[in-house]
Amino acid sequence: MSYAAEIATALATPGGHLSVGRGGFTLHFGTARLSGYDCEAIKAEGLAAGLSVIDSRTIPFELAAILAVRGPMVAVNQDPSPRPWHGFAYAPLSFVAAAYRRAGGEVVNIPDIPEADRWFDQHPPGPMADILQDWFQHVRRCGDSHG
Repeated sequence: MSYAAEIATALATPGGHLSVGRGGFTLHFGTARLSGYDCEAIKAEGLAAGLSVIDSRTIPFELAAILAVRGPMVAVNQDPSPRPWHGFAYAPLSFVAAAYRRAGGEVVNIPDIPEADRWFDQHPPGPMADILQDWFQHVRRCGDSHG
C-alpha cells in the first residue's frame, strides 16, 4: 500500500507529521489522522518524501508515557494554544519534538528550537523523567516563545 497522497497532504499541512510508537503510527495531516500498524513502510515512505517524523519506540516506556500524557499535543493545521501548554493544549511541532529528541526518540526533518535546546543544555543532569517534568513546567510558565 502506498501512502503517497496522505504524505503529500501532511507535507502541505502546518504541523503535519508522522508519529510512530509502540501502538502503531499516526499520520497527522489536513484536518484528519490516519492510523495503522504498517510502521516501517509508512516511515520509509515519509522519510523519503521529507516528512517530519517522531519515532518514540526507542524511548523507555515510562518516558513515552510522560510525554504522551503530560505533554502538549502538536498543533496540526491550527494555531498553537497560548501558554501555558499542558496535556490538553496545542504546541508547535518543534517544541514537542524537542522533548522527544531529548528523551531519546528519533526525530527527523524537524528543526531544533534554540529556546528548547538552550533550556535542556543548561539543566543539571539527572533522571530524564525529572528533566522532562521540569521542561513541562518551563513551557507552561513562559508566556511567549522567548521564554
